[in-house]
Amino acid sequence: MTHIRSHLLAALAVAGFFMSAPAFAQSSACQEGQKILQERQGLIQQINKLTEGGKKKQIDPRSACSIFTKLVANGSAGEKWMTENKDWCQIPDQVVEGFSKDHKQSQTIKGNACQAAAKMAEMEKRAKQQAQQAQQGGMAGKMGGGLTGTLSIPKGAL
Repeated sequence: MTHIRSHLLAALAVAGFFMSAPAFAQSSACQEGQKILQERQGLIQQINKLTEGGKKKQIDPRSACSIFTKLVANGSAGEKWMTENKDWCQIPDQVVEGFSKDHKQSQTIKGNACQAAAKMAEMEKRAKQQAQQAQQGGMAGKMGGGLTGTLSIPKGAL
């Protein structure tokens, strides 16, 4: 979890830099970058909500996968934007490098979260199938042992 928090802090620092850069407001291209970073900030806030409570709180992999998928898409757009507008918007090389590093870390975390979500879905599917099989087996037992091909005839006076 500490690597997620450091990732979030670095992303917020990048966003803070862009919002205070004087050349940022001079161009519509620079304003586009500001929109990307504001969206990123909102996604990071969602991740913070998932991780509230520290180490003892269990994080739902499906929620984490969903948010990190959006964060990775945002990071791809951010990297592309930075590459295209680095000079025009006066973005320092270290900011671009930090953003790229954070983006790669987001991709790794997304992969782990989505893999855990897929395993969780598979386990739930198996549990549901087993419950259905057990329920069907229970009904067969109540109806005389299921379909065995034999019919028991009552013994006694007819």
